[in-house]
Amino acid sequence: MKYNIVSAPTYSLIEMNLSQGESVIVEPGSMAWMDTTIKPKTEMKGGFFAGIKRKFAGENFFLNTYSVEGGSGNIGIAPGYSGDIIVRELDNETLYMERGAYLCHVGNIETSATWEGFSGMFAEGMFGLRVSGTGLLFFGSYGDVQEVEVNGSYTVDNGYAVAWEETLDYSIGRSGRSIRSFLFGDQFICRYHGSGKLWVQTRSPRNLAAWVLSLIHI
Repeated sequence: MKYNIVSAPTYSLIEMNLSQGESVIVEPGSMAWMDTTIKPKTEMKGGFFAGIKRKFAGENFFLNTYSVEGGSGNIGIAPGYSGDIIVRELDNETLYMERGAYLCHVGNIETSATWEGFSGMFAEGMFGLRVSGTGLLFFGSYGDVQEVEVNGSYTVDNGYAVAWEETLDYSIGRSGRSIRSFLFGDQFICRYHGSGKLWVQTRSPRNLAAWVLSLIHI
């Protein structure tokens, strides 16, 4: 399997070449184009309960498997919003990521929901995605993405976190603890502790959604 990331970092897309016997697991709706030698198959990876867990995490109940039938073929895979694509090779490792970041993978990798816990009466983002196994993982960001090497503590707005290694402890809460925080909706923030890699994006999908909603109400 060969791949190339084109149009990075603003409108990134994966161009992947598959040979006979190779396949890629893709989030539904992310296939942009493909050769006729590539055939799709939709299924519940890991069974019904694994599908339910993915749905809780903001991903799709089903996943699409694209395989080659006869020779080789190319497939284009793109995230739902404009930004960069990060490639990470897992070797019996685990990453955690925010909702919507997962794009596709090659190899023996499983995805399931993980509970992020309550941060108050009206917590957002209570479910994330746990990705573990061995293979090649692709995930997307909104805007450019920065890789941060955390050694100690690090704080990120909830809308800007993309993914992090399992060596980092993680919690979510409000930026303030006062009555004013509760009444006026101070932002949710993610707090990371320990040593490991963290990926953050330069734009927030939540802020974009809030901006679009404000225009609708004008």
